[in-house]
Amino acid sequence: MSPQILTSVGACVEHVLAQAGSALRVATPLGLGKPNVLLNALYARVAGDAAMRLDIFTALSLARPQWKSDLERRFIEPFLARHLGADYPDLAYVAAQKAGALPANVRIHEFYMQSGAMLGVESAQRDYTSLNYTHVARDLVDRDINVIVQLIAAREEAGRIRYSLACNPDVTAELLESMHAAGAPRPCVVGVVHPDLPFVGNEAEVEAEFFDALLFDQANRHTLFALPRANIDPAEYAIGLHASALVRDGGTLQIGIGALSDALVHALLLRQRDNAAYRAGLDAVGARVGESTPAARLGNLDGFTTGLYGASEMVMDGFMHLARAGILRRRVYDDQALEQALEDGSIEDTLHAHAADALYACGALGPFVDKAELARLLRFGLLPEGTQLGFTALQLPDGSSLPLDLGNAEARAQWNRVLAGRTLREGRYLRGAFYLGSREFYAWLCGLKGADFDGLSMTRVSDINQLYGGRESLDALQRRDARFFNTCMMATLLGAATSDALENGQVVSGVGGQYNFVAMAHALAGGRSILLLRATREQRGKVESNILWNYGHTTIPRHLRDIYVTEYGSADLRGKSDEDCILAMLAIADARFQDGLAAQAKAAGKLRHDFEIPPAWRGNTAESIASSLKQGELAPYFPAFPFGSDFSSEELRLLPALARLKAISASKLKLALFLLGAYLNRPHVADGELLMARLKLDQPTTLVERLTRRLVLAALAGRN
Repeated sequence: MSPQILTSVGACVEHVLAQAGSALRVATPLGLGKPNVLLNALYARVAGDAAMRLDIFTALSLARPQWKSDLERRFIEPFLARHLGADYPDLAYVAAQKAGALPANVRIHEFYMQSGAMLGVESAQRDYTSLNYTHVARDLVDRDINVIVQLIAAREEAGRIRYSLACNPDVTAELLESMHAAGAPRPCVVGVVHPDLPFVGNEAEVEAEFFDALLFDQANRHTLFALPRANIDPAEYAIGLHASALVRDGGTLQIGIGALSDALVHALLLRQRDNAAYRAGLDAVGARVGESTPAARLGNLDGFTTGLYGASEMVMDGFMHLARAGILRRRVYDDQALEQALEDGSIEDTLHAHAADALYACGALGPFVDKAELARLLRFGLLPEGTQLGFTALQLPDGSSLPLDLGNAEARAQWNRVLAGRTLREGRYLRGAFYLGSREFYAWLCGLKGADFDGLSMTRVSDINQLYGGRESLDALQRRDARFFNTCMMATLLGAATSDALENGQVVSGVGGQYNFVAMAHALAGGRSILLLRATREQRGKVESNILWNYGHTTIPRHLRDIYVTEYGSADLRGKSDEDCILAMLAIADARFQDGLAAQAKAAGKLRHDFEIPPAWRGNTAESIASSLKQGELAPYFPAFPFGSDFSSEELRLLPALARLKAISASKLKLALFLLGAYLNRPHVADGELLMARLKLDQPTTLVERLTRRLVLAALAGRN
């Protein structure tokens, strides 16, 4: 049945209420796929009527970062107004939840939160659902969902409108199928068309009948939520360098989001573009790449000849950069025989002069061509479009023919001449479940054409994050030499990881797909899970180790331990004894904490009592990392913003000073001494007035503004 076409948000709200009643149980995608305008209208309607009820089931409710001081507000507020636009509709329920002001008849159930955004927010913490991303559709069936709302993309071609789930094909279709299989009533499915949302084809494309209603309203043409491009510091660069050496040419890549992932991408790009500088960077951070090291056994240091295939839960800027550089170019095909032939080296994407013989020998070309085989050969481009099946031969568009029976050498010789030089079709260089990124990334997606467009597939999260579903053998072939990179907050000496929550139960983010990727790495021959983390963190002005003896919450259990990477190197823990794991983790821990960690391991009887920290490990210091990458000839290869910045030149000047002030402010004594020094020295900054104008401190009128101005100028001048 054709969907109802709606042209106003108000009419859509009435349609939803007419279909679902006054108790709304709304499922809406994570991240970019939320139709904020419609969600806000539904929220306002229910919040104003105590007789109604609204339960929202979702994840990653994106919100503008909040400032914690007046100085942060002066910097962030103008930037966000420019970056997101004045028209960006913030989610009303997020603001209400953070303020503790959600109405009693509204509840928000999330399985993944914006990192750290809901710490201490009681309703969010109570209603959080801890589950793997792949289990969302299954578990929502029992929540009696009666409404699904999703932002979608549309494209008009030849008088027909095509629709795409675009940024979020991850769960919606599977949820509908699961509900149908369970005999549950079909929910009201509303597609909200955003005219600027990048359109993705292949598995993300759906027919209009997929929806019960389609909303076309210019109120939805707001700025898309875009992530600012982040800076990368020396420790993060070092982590990226160490991690990049574990990637094997011809392999598979999963990466997440954030500075550590950006650092990994930058290192891979450097490895391809300037291999000498790349190797110098590895040497500068003390990367162990010699014989028997993880880098030597699992990866390599050369540029990419075959290239990588991306199979990642999230598609983001990093994949764009890798595709542009020609690194993300290994294509996979949803055909077991063809994929095996590619793996064995029998053929390449462009077929050679003896392709028919090679394909026949390995079983990728059958002995006789029937209707089904012809459809397969046409799908993957082995034969030209328009080839017809005759009684005794294949009729080609140019008038020539090919024998149906390939059992003799003469027939295959004819096939060799036709296949030679043809390029395989339907190959995918990147598959993902959802996308989110910068403005540049969205523009790149919109600009994809031809084979670049066809090679990107957004699909179900169950197809990306696990091997189950009937195509395990094909997935294993496609995901050869898989490297699943994820980040964690802390790790223990015995190899357990903490990634999503604190030991008191407070949820920082969520497990998402991390467990799936770790488990998949253990299931795939040649697959490895690589968890990235900084060796230390600063908390309330105090440096603490992120490598611990034990912690009261675990995301990844120690029996699934694999590889950890810090700025000081990589630790391969797979199959190792507890003592060997402890030694490997101590080797990548910060020098300030090695003795204490070793003592705890000895006290537990897990480390021999005569063990002493080797002198080489004592060099694991932040100062050594910073000096190795930020001084001398290597410095230009590791800029603060390797992928460009969304900040203005004035903002880039201010950022280091504001970061310095934030660090100083962790101690009231340090802040007081810094302020005293600022008054005594009266710092001069050449472009000070321009920068003060950006913060609206060029004409201070209150004592607080005058103090703030003096502090910022002192920080800019580098005075103590």
